[in-house]
Amino acid sequence: MADKKTIKDLLVDEIKDLYSAERQLTKAIPKMAKGSSDASLKEAFTSHLQETQGQVKRLEEIAGMLEIKPNGKKCVGMEGVIKEGAEALEEDGDETVLDLGLVGAGSRVEHYEMAGYLTAISLAKRIGLSEVANLLQQSLAEEQGAEKKLRTIASGLMKRAPVERLAVKAVGRQSPETGGVR
Repeated sequence: MADKKTIKDLLVDEIKDLYSAERQLTKAIPKMAKGSSDASLKEAFTSHLQETQGQVKRLEEIAGMLEIKPNGKKCVGMEGVIKEGAEALEEDGDETVLDLGLVGAGSRVEHYEMAGYLTAISLAKRIGLSEVANLLQQSLAEEQGAEKKLRTIASGLMKRAPVERLAVKAVGRQSPETGGVR
């Protein structure tokens, strides 16, 4: 592991982490698309794959600007999120419910990426790398758009998914004043 003595060192680490994450996703997203039953979900994954490939190129451009190689680090966080998403592909059940599971997995991926991009943007701005921040902002906007599209799809899927109503048992809580149940 390289020493992190400056904000630039941390930014370089974030860029490498994002690069690894995006590269891992170029392999995972087609599996998510293939595993989707809903046409709009399949299309959302397919179109986001193209954006992801563009994000990889953008990170390579940023690496060139920073005079670094973007590879050399494995994003273990994304590896875990992808592994968790792969579990959703192995489930059996109602197609709509399974698609909702894929939406959840995709949403977790998007939120993980958004956190990384927000961090990198802040670091780049802090050290005056506005062009780097602008490129990162483009990727962040794509991730936010992808997550919003997933939420919209989920809303439609929720209306079609079978529902089992459960009765919720009321559990008494103790009152701090009396020690009794309220």
